[in-house]
Amino acid sequence: MASAEVLVVVHTTVYGQRLRDVHALLEADLRVRIRFTVAPHTFNRGATAHVRRLGGAVLPWKEAVRRSFDLVLAAGSQGLERLHGPTVRLPHGVGHIKLSPTGVGARRTVAGLGPEYVIWNGRLVPAAYALAHRDDRTELGRGCPEALPIAEVVGDADHDRIAAALPSRERYRASLGLRPGERLVLVCSTWGSGSLFTRLDTVLPRLAAELPRRGHHAALLVHPNVSAAHGPRAVRARATAAARGAVSVLGPEKDWRPLLVAADFVIGDHGSVTLYGTMTGAPVLLAAHPHRDINPRSPGAQLAHTAPALSTSQPLTAQLAHAAAQYRRKDYAAIAARISSEPGRFDRRMRRLLYRVLGLDEPAHPPAPPVLPLPAPLWPTPDDDRVGAPSAAAATRAVSGASRDL
Repeated sequence: MASAEVLVVVHTTVYGQRLRDVHALLEADLRVRIRFTVAPHTFNRGATAHVRRLGGAVLPWKEAVRRSFDLVLAAGSQGLERLHGPTVRLPHGVGHIKLSPTGVGARRTVAGLGPEYVIWNGRLVPAAYALAHRDDRTELGRGCPEALPIAEVVGDADHDRIAAALPSRERYRASLGLRPGERLVLVCSTWGSGSLFTRLDTVLPRLAAELPRRGHHAALLVHPNVSAAHGPRAVRARATAAARGAVSVLGPEKDWRPLLVAADFVIGDHGSVTLYGTMTGAPVLLAAHPHRDINPRSPGAQLAHTAPALSTSQPLTAQLAHAAAQYRRKDYAAIAARISSEPGRFDRRMRRLLYRVLGLDEPAHPPAPPVLPLPAPLWPTPDDDRVGAPSAAAATRAVSGASRDL
């Protein structure tokens, strides 16, 4: 029986998270041996811990660049030209929202889709570039037409797992510790100078002061690159102080997808998590959106024209109620449809691509259905009979008029 050795390249925690549902497609095949390595990157703090949590065999980078592999999996580009073996590259975010920091004006390419991400000394580094949407392929043609022959649209793993989890939303809410009628406000930030993280000192105190404590919870998700730059302890300390303990702060190792499935409102920016929020039925408020750094053709730009902007002068609860009243499912569904043009088909299409590159026959059974694991409790579930426990009706009234339009 033929066998193959696969190297999973983890540049950062985020890149590792993007690859988790990809290498899982190979793990049950006894013909395939999977190894991990942590590649050089400015934000690779935490990447080694991510690999250790996976429990896989780890190769030091210095050894990885000396060996040959039958397949290399990566969601970043740095250092890939030094590896030996056909590489399948994936995007490390959704929607290709951001413009590249290199270039000026109209010459700025879309991050991940310019020649600097796939070409090294005149040669294409990846053997295949797995994209989520046919629009991404069109964008690649604008920025790096030389890469079109290796581009393949396979869909998006996170999209499929969130979509599969939404019908069981109440199970995810209960697993987190949310009671019927309680509201979850999810605050999510990407990284960089235009992110919501740079405004935490104005957003989080408002949640602490204005969001009713009874019947409401708030949680904060910060891009792991922020923790890599400042340290997770410092990020947690800053957020906890700003929110005066009223907001649960999720560490960079936590799976953000169950929180998004459970959320009743999303306060976000131009990051991937906010964009995935368009799938869920939760009204979105944008607390930050650096228009000059956003691809104007992206679904992120479309979201900025659809979702209301968080105001510093109006009461927070009134803005949440207004966002719920103005929410139109079809408008957000049109944005969500731009995340993946192969909804529900990522595992099947991605596995077919991987085995083609490996040169192995694909297993004679379909991939398992995409399942999003239930999360660990984030809030302790109180005794329903305790004195003073808020009723579902009281929790619903706490944000006047705030209703979900599913």
